[in-house]
Amino acid sequence: MSFARTPQRRAGRTARRARGVLLGLIGVLYLVSIPWYRPTGAVPSMVLGLPDWVFVALVCYVLIAVLNAIAWLLTDVSDPEPGESEREP
Repeated sequence: MSFARTPQRRAGRTARRARGVLLGLIGVLYLVSIPWYRPTGAVPSMVLGLPDWVFVALVCYVLIAVLNAIAWLLTDVSDPEPGESEREP
């Protein structure tokens, strides 16, 4: 019997790859949210009443929350059966 091409294994591999991509995007968004790329002493422009770097950081954090939620939706977490101990003796 060959178990290499079962639909469950392909779905699991695809979900792992998607989670990896999502976590990579989250890392990039964290780097973008830090205003390290701004010149020292630059006067910030205002966006919706906020300095531009604050607006960028807030947008990045909202996107991080959404991507994190999607990554958790792709994660298969199995709950223990009733009466089962989480620790094995």
